[in-house]
Amino acid sequence: MDFRVQLDVFRGPLDLLLFLVRKHELDVRDLPIALITDQYLAHLEVLQQLDVNEVGDFLEIASTLVEIKSQLVLPRADEEAETWDDPRDQLVERLLEYKKYKDAACMLDERSRDWQQHYSRLASDVAVSPIDPAGQPIREVELWDLVSAMGRILRDSQAVTPATIVYDDTPIQVYMQRIHGKLARQRRVAFSELFQPGMHKSAIVGVFLAVLELARHHGVRTEQNDLHGEIWIVPGDGFDPAAEIAGEHQSSPGGG
Repeated sequence: MDFRVQLDVFRGPLDLLLFLVRKHELDVRDLPIALITDQYLAHLEVLQQLDVNEVGDFLEIASTLVEIKSQLVLPRADEEAETWDDPRDQLVERLLEYKKYKDAACMLDERSRDWQQHYSRLASDVAVSPIDPAGQPIREVELWDLVSAMGRILRDSQAVTPATIVYDDTPIQVYMQRIHGKLARQRRVAFSELFQPGMHKSAIVGVFLAVLELARHHGVRTEQNDLHGEIWIVPGDGFDPAAEIAGEHQSSPGGG
């Protein structure tokens, strides 16, 4: 069975590249191409396993990284050293241009959230969380953090061969309802707990997309205590524990 996932949340290859630069605290003007290429290809492999549509742009950047990597390891004659052009320059220029616009977009988004705080909020029926957020060294999880975690889940699932393989065609909204119900009861759900050993790939993809849809449209947030720690799914400001989760926003992994 072929999967095709049509989502607009995978913002593009330069977004992934910038994420890797920030994650490893690298100097964007002096990229360690070997490290970046390996990390980039690992994320690209996850996107390909998910069969996300339109990964052509990601493949283009991947081929560019591999080409630059090969150029950097080729021996150069001493007389050419002074005239040699660093093959990273053009990519770095594109990345810096993208960073400029993304930083501007983030600033506008932050101002928008600040402005929304000027309005008084009505009383909420949401129960008080037993966890004191002030004592939690958390950070907001980016989409590519979730993709990294998804890659680990897929690798672990491939290591476990179920006795009987059964295709799972559960609609994504069903997974959304299950996760939403867990959040309403527990107030905090570990991303890894949503996956069981031996799950079919269709079920894994369904759960992953359900998390993305809940984060996009139903007031759910994803947080991480440590750089490589567990990713937690928690209620956000717009989370309604009594909400009916419909499927009008979902993207289906099904395909022929």
